[in-house]
Amino acid sequence: MEVEDRAELCFPQFPNTSCRKPSSPWPQTLLIYIVWYSISLITVTLNLLIIISISHFRQLHTPTNILLRSLAVSDLLVGLVVMPGEILKKTSCWFLGDFVCFLYNHFSIIITVASLGDIVLISVDRYVAICDPLHYTTRITMNRVKLSVCLCWFCSVSYSFLFVKDDLTQPGRYNSCYGECLLVIDYFTGLIDLVLSLIVPVTVIVALYLRVFAVAVSQARAMRSHITAVTLQLSGTPKAKKSELKAARTLGVLVVVFLICYCPYYSVSLAGDSLVSASSASDVLFVFLCNSGLNPVIYAFLYPWFRKAVKLIVTLQILQPGSCETNML
Repeated sequence: MEVEDRAELCFPQFPNTSCRKPSSPWPQTLLIYIVWYSISLITVTLNLLIIISISHFRQLHTPTNILLRSLAVSDLLVGLVVMPGEILKKTSCWFLGDFVCFLYNHFSIIITVASLGDIVLISVDRYVAICDPLHYTTRITMNRVKLSVCLCWFCSVSYSFLFVKDDLTQPGRYNSCYGECLLVIDYFTGLIDLVLSLIVPVTVIVALYLRVFAVAVSQARAMRSHITAVTLQLSGTPKAKKSELKAARTLGVLVVVFLICYCPYYSVSLAGDSLVSASSASDVLFVFLCNSGLNPVIYAFLYPWFRKAVKLIVTLQILQPGSCETNML
């Protein structure tokens, strides 16, 4: 019996201080591996395609696409680093040590916060482009966008220390046994995170997109009013309505998907679950991370140039001389 108990420990050589291995049935563990690693692979692949597309084709070097590339970099790191780490913690013991656990938690926060910051910057970019198009080129310049991206990542690094400041001096101080990797967030820090990582960004994004939607509808109606009477009767009205519905659908998807992915995690945190990596919160945490896989679908697949770029990448035509000058628009 003692041999069987030791076999269930992460570190049998430390029977008194070792954590127990997760006891999920192997079919359930296999299903988790297949589903979650598939999502991780899809997230990495889609965001890598965006990065290659925007970096390679010179015509795509625009302020908006610089923001999309920064978002893709952070989302790629979510799929490459954060998701596999969460899968490891849910299905196995943490064999990488306390210091690697500290680094993992530190980088996880940096990456997810940077992704959120990029979404806010993209919202601001689209707001200026649609609501103030005459001044867009003077207000949204390449240098300002690059500076904004750098500030976004710098703020993400600074913000992450709010959560890992205790582990910085003593990694693994909150682990109850060997083979565990926890990130403990006290109530005050969790409250600050709720305000800065959910309430403020959601308020900004929703306010900007509501304004964008209102302007888009107004522009559609203005275009309809300038069409001739014959065109109006034949096709003007249906097209205008279709344009309004499309604008509503696109902007609605952007906001709703963001809320669906982020709200469950913060609901758990607000309810008092301060252990972010606890098994009870792992599922909602993975939904939170899945936003990084949905971002390229929402933001990039709406653009025809992305579909064209993917075709050129998959067929290896980007390896041909002068392919960076290809007309993508």
